[in-house]
Amino acid sequence: MFEVSVKTDFAAAHFLRGYEGKCKNLHGHTWKVELSFQGEELDSLGLLVDFALVKKHLKEFLEILDHRHLNELPYFQNLNPTTEHLAKYIFDEFSKHPFPARLSKVTVWESDHSCATYYPRLE
Repeated sequence: MFEVSVKTDFAAAHFLRGYEGKCKNLHGHTWKVELSFQGEELDSLGLLVDFALVKKHLKEFLEILDHRHLNELPYFQNLNPTTEHLAKYIFDEFSKHPFPARLSKVTVWESDHSCATYYPRLE
């Protein structure tokens, strides 16, 4: 089994509704996002997935989040923009792209020391 990952970042603000602590106030992060793909088979060049293709799609996708107030986005109107929900949102939306390998997980860091990972349960 092979696993490859691509990592990038974007800047955005958010606040947590109903939270008792500093995060109830509007604040921002430089969020880091890592996408990981898994698969058994490599293509004729020996690649599981082309890093350049993943980076291109990820950059385009993150444009909707970059320098935004996440609470104002439709997905987060009734859902707190926690790191956990952000990881699932990115996974769900990004997994719609037809890549030759399976998107296995998305990890989102809100700081150098705090992250959340979403991966689907495999049946």
